[in-house]
Amino acid sequence: MCPPAYRVTVLLSVMSSTFGRVIKMMSEQFLRASVIALITAQKSYRVTGGSSGIGKCIAIECYKQGAFITLVARNEDRLVQAKKEIEKHSINDKQVVLCISVDVSQDYGQVENVIKQAQEKLGPVDMLVNCAGMSVSGKFEDLEVSTFEKLMSINYLGSVYPSRAVITTMKERRVGRIVFLSSQAGQVGLFGFTAYSSSKFAIKGLAEALQMEVKPYNVYVTVAYPPDTDTPGFAEENKTKPLETRLISETTSICTPEQVAKQIVKDAIQGNFNSSVGSDGYMLSSLTCGMSPVTSITEGLQQVVTMGLFRMLSLFYLGSFDNIIRRCMIERAKYETADKTA
Repeated sequence: MCPPAYRVTVLLSVMSSTFGRVIKMMSEQFLRASVIALITAQKSYRVTGGSSGIGKCIAIECYKQGAFITLVARNEDRLVQAKKEIEKHSINDKQVVLCISVDVSQDYGQVENVIKQAQEKLGPVDMLVNCAGMSVSGKFEDLEVSTFEKLMSINYLGSVYPSRAVITTMKERRVGRIVFLSSQAGQVGLFGFTAYSSSKFAIKGLAEALQMEVKPYNVYVTVAYPPDTDTPGFAEENKTKPLETRLISETTSICTPEQVAKQIVKDAIQGNFNSSVGSDGYMLSSLTCGMSPVTSITEGLQQVVTMGLFRMLSLFYLGSFDNIIRRCMIERAKYETADKTA
């Protein structure tokens, strides 16, 4: 019997053959026009959490397209190092990488001030990418209450504050895009992620509500749901990850930050609301779309057609996750019994 991930790939291949021609005819010219318009218009990008991982790779991708970059992060040394790496990818002598050291999750007034300073130097923000975030895993009862507060502050308010600081100018100029980084754990709650998933689910609600508010002003939102990605943050998270969480994570492959960044930048430039990576990401986005905005009629039709099949596949995934947790529980009970009798 084929594994779930393989069946999803086969399904997507079938969909590609049946819908491919229609999609291409309906959207090819539109996408070309959008890409050209946004690349030429959006010159000044701000990336929070841009000193490492996905944020740094997104900054590099934007810089390759001629953008002026402002990196915002807490660690000054990492910012300087990231700036040097990004500058290697310049396509003209006029490009600038500005670094600002500030904690975007603590003081809104300070965040607003530093973004104003950046706008005075590089001009108004055309695209803001909110990458600041962290993950802590553990059983619900084992996590300190302060951990929930910290993750909500960094992962949620760390996106609210910079977005709030740029939105008025974007609406006045009638141009702009805000990118939020959620997670696949912000689409489905997983064992060990009660604190992390909550903060990432909040990002989706923020993105959907904000999109409805700013769309009449020609300002748009993209929310990305990256999978497990080989970043310093992911390595740090694995040090304390419960066995059940680690085994569930191992059912899917790990992506590189470069791969994830390319997809996010591509989706943002094309004007997509949702950004996902790989077949699992596509399935999750279709399953959890709910009342989310769609970029085109074609996207909406795809979601309607695939929803039933993807729901069936998701039940296999959920069943396998439950089996992993049950096996871990049984093995743990055996060890505890053996220790008592020893």
